[in-house]
Amino acid sequence: MPRMTGNRYFAEAVHAYGVTHVFFVPTIMLPAMAEMEDMGIRRVVTHGEKAAAYMADAYARASRRPGICLSQTIGSANLAAGLRDAYMACSPVLALTGGVDAASRYKHVYQEIEDFPMWEQVTKANFHVDALERLPDLLRQAFRAATSGAPGPVHLEMSGTHAQVLEREGELTPLWEERFMRVPAFRPEPEPDAVRAAVNLLARAARPVILAGGGVIWSGAEAELVKLAELLQIPLATSLNAKAALSDDHPLNVGVPGTYSRWCANRVLSEADLVFFVGSHAGGQVTANWQVPRPGVAAIQLDIDPEELGRNYPLQAALLGDAKVTLQKLIAAVGSPRSRGEWLGRAQSLVREYREESDRARGADAVPIRPERICKEISDWLPEGGVVLSDTGHSGMWTGQMIRLTRPGQRFLRCAGSLGWGFPATLGAKCALPDRPVIGFCGDGGFYYHLAELETAARFDINAIMLVNNNYALNQEKHLFDDAYKGQQRGRAKEMWHFSHEVNFAKVAEAMGCVGIRVERPEDIRSALDKALAANSPAVVEVISDVDAMSKRAWRPA
Repeated sequence: MPRMTGNRYFAEAVHAYGVTHVFFVPTIMLPAMAEMEDMGIRRVVTHGEKAAAYMADAYARASRRPGICLSQTIGSANLAAGLRDAYMACSPVLALTGGVDAASRYKHVYQEIEDFPMWEQVTKANFHVDALERLPDLLRQAFRAATSGAPGPVHLEMSGTHAQVLEREGELTPLWEERFMRVPAFRPEPEPDAVRAAVNLLARAARPVILAGGGVIWSGAEAELVKLAELLQIPLATSLNAKAALSDDHPLNVGVPGTYSRWCANRVLSEADLVFFVGSHAGGQVTANWQVPRPGVAAIQLDIDPEELGRNYPLQAALLGDAKVTLQKLIAAVGSPRSRGEWLGRAQSLVREYREESDRARGADAVPIRPERICKEISDWLPEGGVVLSDTGHSGMWTGQMIRLTRPGQRFLRCAGSLGWGFPATLGAKCALPDRPVIGFCGDGGFYYHLAELETAARFDINAIMLVNNNYALNQEKHLFDDAYKGQQRGRAKEMWHFSHEVNFAKVAEAMGCVGIRVERPEDIRSALDKALAANSPAVVEVISDVDAMSKRAWRPA
């Protein structure tokens, strides 16, 4: 067996698994970073651990390969906080941190706190690496766990504040497992009886709806999803994670349901007599807290994780398997195509009504600019193969409702819950897809979180576009403050959700080495996006928008 240090072994593993970027805050495993010098791996040093985690998360989602982030012991808690989104979004991220050394435990070593337990809540697997000899098998197990079944993050805590255990030398045999270099690692098939039961239910239903989730995207099952829906003539709703699974102008697409939703999708789901969840947890956001579809509706669920089957809706049929393979089995089992003219007519009439309403808002020429118009301009501008990322809160609501993806190869990546994810994630996605246009959408509140990463983008030539919907406020909180003040805000209330008008993000971007463009009129948005893309540099497009523009709340049944 060859002798090498643990740092050399890790560098060779990263290279062998096809990971092109690692995201970290020093100091952690610096000898490993030095070993990567001639391997073509970019070592992206960020200004905060959460930003490193968000970049690794979006890198993983964009590339469908594991993303890697690292920090020393004192940053472990910050890195774990950043893994919340990867965990909620089932994103295969490997997080490596320094940790307590057994020889110094309980002796008040500088910066030493027991961080290991907190990782249990945000990972699929959480490992100690206390001995160099365990690095090979535990690192392989980390890649296996991250990419198998429902993907998700894994943590490796290395002994020593900056992983000194890896500085030792030992006999370490390189062994790289190709199966676990991408998601999905396996494609399990469902039981034939379950396939037959599901097909029979779908054939008999008068008003079925398919609700597709992120599992469709991880499986690469978009084509199969659309084919099944077309065969059976079933309206198709998509979670935010699956927003790009089919074109927005497809006649079966009713939009995004739930809390960040198009009301037409919620209306269609509320009228369904059967709902087929495909690769979706059927969680609170996509179901408007289990009100849409209504409780007790007949349901089928397809998931790669058996623990998710029937968790939130009792099932008449459960399909355990990979989305792509299982949908292929269903397609093969379907007899003649089914006609559902009346039901499709009803669904399409609701979609038309929604589009007519939203088109009025999307075409608004108002100044300050309406966010709906910003979303329209992004939709019209985004080229074939372009990628949109969205922060959470109002950003998720605006993009989920108003951005329309109609060109081949377009993708949509969304924040799973942490405000501020949008900007670092956009940089991570661009690292994974350097040859594709990548644009992020966030508000000024979210952009402030990780403003320092503008310098990171400039230093590493990460040529993504960040569009900041700047209304100088956390205006999503307005109604909460109205309620807190019994309907009439007074005194210094607004300083809790309004920001300074003196800050110019375009100038801040320029001062930090990026392109900065400020837009104050709606007709200038398109040219600003063209200029940002042509600059071939990291760019911030700051659009001044209406602080009183509020995204519509989700439609719910009375």
